[in-house]
Amino acid sequence: MSSPTPAALWDSFPVPTVDRPFGIHLWPYFSKAFEAVIGYPAEDFRFQAGQTPMSTLKETSIFVVIYYAIIFGGREWMRNRPAFKLKGLFLVHNFYLTAISAILLVLFIEQLVPTLVRHGIFYAICDAEGGWTQPMVVLYYLNYLTKYLELLDTCFLFLKKKPLTFLHCYHHGATAVLCYTQLIGNTAVSWVPITLNLTVHVVMYWYYFQSARGVRIWWKEWVTRLQIIQFIIDLGFVYFASYTYFTSRYFPNMPSAGNCAGEEFAAFAGIGVLSSYLVLFILFYIATYQKDKRAPSARKSLRRMSQAPLPDPHVNPAVDNFGQARTTGSKTNGVSTRSRKA
Repeated sequence: MSSPTPAALWDSFPVPTVDRPFGIHLWPYFSKAFEAVIGYPAEDFRFQAGQTPMSTLKETSIFVVIYYAIIFGGREWMRNRPAFKLKGLFLVHNFYLTAISAILLVLFIEQLVPTLVRHGIFYAICDAEGGWTQPMVVLYYLNYLTKYLELLDTCFLFLKKKPLTFLHCYHHGATAVLCYTQLIGNTAVSWVPITLNLTVHVVMYWYYFQSARGVRIWWKEWVTRLQIIQFIIDLGFVYFASYTYFTSRYFPNMPSAGNCAGEEFAAFAGIGVLSSYLVLFILFYIATYQKDKRAPSARKSLRRMSQAPLPDPHVNPAVDNFGQARTTGSKTNGVSTRSRKA
């Protein structure tokens, strides 16, 4: 029997390489877990509009409408009831979202590192073979499904009688629709906002998990800062990819880096939704964390814009000293920041 070669021995050690940035190949383990749940390996998955669950605009729209019906109806149902504590369920919810985000993030990194190292950033964000491979589509789809799990964030709010703000509710509903448009639109640049969003979610949901345990976290403000940084980077890549697409297709005489994969409606959806997120989160940050740098009237105006409560026909529209509507009878001397994306 021949002895193993040095190359074979090297490959047997969990040493990080370009093809296995974490020292071992994670995809085979993920594929086996995928098969255990779905019934076939991840390599056999194909996203097909109209056949894959939650793959049509009708399904997505119905789910989002149900979401808003539940939170409005739930708020009414809780109006004359005491708030639930739900600490145990809240801990579980935040822990599994932290874990899911972390797992998806490392799987994305494993897929992206070889492409980025060997072909560069432009290939990864604009070529279908760079940013729209079959393994990436599997991860895109699973990330899309997690957006429906994240809608439970709002259920905890109304069950605990916390204010339902426009920023939070708009963000959650719009994100599910945004992820759907990118899946249908085959946008190769999708991995940029998704991986950044997953990074933020690991930090954010871990913060909420620890906070619910009673652990005092000093870096709370950085959650919002990271979200703003995320949207700025997202928009830089999305604007670049969209500019490349439109100039190469409609304005060939304009300077362009080449062609970019994706559909036009997906580009407009990405630009519109991400731009709105950036504006709203900046307003939220200024109103929440820059209190000593602005006049009280300016702070109240910003707070009304960034943390506007959803309409409540049973409550006087007057706001309290913090510029927040008394939406559910709960204390509103602090606004939940569970409006986080992406």
